[in-house]
Amino acid sequence: MQTYRIDKVHRERILRGRNNWWFLGPGGIARLRSKHITAEGALTPSADSYLREKGLFDAGKPTVYGLTVLTSTDCNLGCGYCFQNLAQDPTGGNRPPRIAHSRLTSNTITDILELAKRQMSAVGMEKLSIVLFGGEPLLNPKGCVELLARAADYGLVSALMISNATLLTPSMAQQLFDLKLRSVQVTFDGDQSQHDLIRVRRSGGGTFQSIIDNMARVSEATSLTWRIRVNVSHLNNAGIGALVDALADRLDAASCSIDFAWVGDVGVGYANRLRHTDSIAEQFFGWRRQAWELGFNISLPSARRPCGTCSFDNGLYGAVVNADGSLSSCWETAGKPAWEVGSAREGYLPSEQTADRWISCEDRREYADDDHAVVTFDDTFDAMFLDYLDETGRL
Repeated sequence: MQTYRIDKVHRERILRGRNNWWFLGPGGIARLRSKHITAEGALTPSADSYLREKGLFDAGKPTVYGLTVLTSTDCNLGCGYCFQNLAQDPTGGNRPPRIAHSRLTSNTITDILELAKRQMSAVGMEKLSIVLFGGEPLLNPKGCVELLARAADYGLVSALMISNATLLTPSMAQQLFDLKLRSVQVTFDGDQSQHDLIRVRRSGGGTFQSIIDNMARVSEATSLTWRIRVNVSHLNNAGIGALVDALADRLDAASCSIDFAWVGDVGVGYANRLRHTDSIAEQFFGWRRQAWELGFNISLPSARRPCGTCSFDNGLYGAVVNADGSLSSCWETAGKPAWEVGSAREGYLPSEQTADRWISCEDRREYADDDHAVVTFDDTFDAMFLDYLDETGRL
């Protein structure tokens, strides 16, 4: 029987706020008092029983099969921290060596969709969601269009694209929107001066203005929404407040969600010298509060949920497929030599052959600090945000 790889369950969180405690479960959030918490920081039996009765421990199984497809492994940017790099550029420039070139073809699309059909049938699913991924997926626009168009016959309900947006035009956005693309995730690296030193073209030059201009033009022409990821490191944390203001000036904040993400060290020589301290947690909270006040959508802190794709054996609820049809457990290992766990045509290899290659989002931390410091950091600034929402009557 296929099961969760990591703890097999959602992991509830108990956070210490300024004036109370917060319980975060898969079924929702509850504000608690000290009398509901033991000296060890756990729920008292009565509090545990009450929260279970109210459904805060309840977690439903996924109902939509999640398919992540690399349409191209190439990228027109040369960001030094990218997990698809094999090393830093030895010349000190912006052309780091990357995973091998591959481009999605019609035959591979057939294999991928038939794989999804088999996987969905095995768990009784009828709905499919797709993440268009890369490299930069728009280096193969034909592959993006064909995949979504053909996926309509396999239960496609929505799609997300993870793109650097430098190649995104209103006409392409509208074509993909008509094929059920609903959101695009775009990354920024600080304000313009910092971003343009970090998120650079392989051919040279910054990208900030072209990205934000393209997003603004696409927003005028389509109903796409945006998931903005702001990477945070010692190189750009000073300018992130200015970035949030700039985004609010150019974009409709109501159509954008925003998240602030630590740049981890993925072993390619791009270490982040920020440490997971209380002062940095205060910064993260400040940016989140600023974005909320400006009207951006902010996800509420939640329980630690298993990833629908990589936390389950053998593609139970989702699959990651490289442009050449090889399967990976997680998008972090897609296209990397010796990390394949099967192929779209043949399916997944036996578990005993893939145990050492099966990487999950929850398996490792890519930070210089230990796990305790990272978890404490996350809990601290999440509690700050919940306190703020509660105190301002918005929770």
